Amino acid sequence: MLLVIDVGNTNTVLGVYDSDLLVSHWRLTTERHRTIDEYGIQFRNLFTLAGHDFAEVDAVAISSVVPPLNYTLEKVSQTYLRHDPMFVDHTSDTGMTIAYTPVSDVGADRIVNSVAAIERYGAPCIIVDFGTATTFDAVTENREYIGGVITPGLVISAEALFQRASRLSRVEIRRPEEIIGSTTINSVQSGLYYGYIGLVDGILRRMIEEFDRRPRVIATGGLARLIGRGSEYIEEIDDHLTLEGLRLIYQRNRPGAR
Repeated sequence: MLLVIDVGNTNTVLGVYDSDLLVSHWRLTTERHRTIDEYGIQFRNLFTLAGHDFAEVDAVAISSVVPPLNYTLEKVSQTYLRHDPMFVDHTSDTGMTIAYTPVSDVGADRIVNSVAAIERYGAPCIIVDFGTATTFDAVTENREYIGGVITPGLVISAEALFQRASRLSRVEIRRPEEIIGSTTINSVQSGLYYGYIGLVDGILRRMIEEFDRRPRVIATGGLARLIGRGSEYIEEIDDHLTLEGLRLIYQRNRPGAR
């Protein structure tokens, strides 16, 4: 089995693949100060609850945008799983050309998302990842990653509002029944939800105009279903796009693959 780990600034997502089938997955809070043993025990407990055994893992693939955790997770893999992990970055063989300056600035999550989107939905495509930041990534019909857009994520945007506006209390981020709020809570929810959809669709409309051929638009990430269902341009919502990209890149780079 293959263990894939996507380390984001807010959440870390793990998945276990049996061949090309995702058999288990988990979402954890990213903890920069957790020790090697703490991560190892947590991973082992998750495996046990799902009926898996560390001994079943044949390989580990990791994408990370939190460099301080890379050493910790490398040691977790070596100590608890007995495997040297494969870290995905701009030097990995992905089958996709990266036209970005400098190439090393492209996050591993953006690379794996793009590879999975090409494989599952074809190119050209745009991938919207709703994470700590919301990223928009563009891939041409020639499988060329040409860049994208980075904006503050919805959650941190909301936190900035609550911290700076002393009379506004934190509210649940959800789709309100009506856009015109009859209470302060409704008004804030409407502003957050419809305001963010306006941001997303405004960016997507302009990105689509720069393509020669209409791209498929795919959303992933923690808030993909909430925002994606209200968007005029998002066509597919894929909760496991990042994990699938990790699997595909590992299969391409595994020992003996070529």
